[in-house]
Amino acid sequence: MMENTCNIKENVKRVRFEVEEICTKLGNNPEKVQIMGVSKTKSIPEIEEAIKAGITLFGENKVQELTQKTELFKKYNLPCHIIGQLQTNKVKYLPSMTNFIQSVDSIKLAKEIDKQYLKNNAVANILVEVNVGNEESKGGINIDNAYEFIHEISEYKGLVVKGLMCIPPICEGDKVRHYFAQMYRLFIDIQSKNVDNVNMNILSMGMSGDYKYALMEGSNLIRVGQGIFGKRNYNINI
Repeated sequence: MMENTCNIKENVKRVRFEVEEICTKLGNNPEKVQIMGVSKTKSIPEIEEAIKAGITLFGENKVQELTQKTELFKKYNLPCHIIGQLQTNKVKYLPSMTNFIQSVDSIKLAKEIDKQYLKNNAVANILVEVNVGNEESKGGINIDNAYEFIHEISEYKGLVVKGLMCIPPICEGDKVRHYFAQMYRLFIDIQSKNVDNVNMNILSMGMSGDYKYALMEGSNLIRVGQGIFGKRNYNINI
């Protein structure tokens, strides 16, 4: 464990350096970029090492795993977003654990979030997932339907749209920048419309393998799992 936690410290330092380097070259403020530590399958000691290294935002893919780690995040008073595909029957467990849900991609899911958070006198901050590559194997709203979708769910009182997220197609080299650029244009377009109950200020795109390109195209929240923690261990004992 000691060797792995030392790697986490160095990995965080490297990611921060790369964010600062890219933002500086672009004339952007690196402090406006959030680095999310994707802690899926990671142990409590590993997460604590990331916290010591300066990571203050985390993301979990599964509700069950977030349940196991909620006390840890509460202990350090740090937020953890749900970032994976979310089943409607799991939403009822979330109001007590997180106020932020990424990857919202259907009216059915948005309605359930609205219902469950209002029931708990709470409001969920959400990101709308956009299927920027129009891939059948992935969730997300078609990019051409994103504004209409956001306009419809903006009427719900139990949630607030905070921005967009995407997982682009796997591409070689910098070809992925095309998809990130599309997302940024959509982000700016919806932002300019000033829709009620829509606070379009987060563009979550870029993961361990492509966050550099995402930053070049305007991302302000990168989701880094392996780049911080190393390969996932699916035999984890939390």
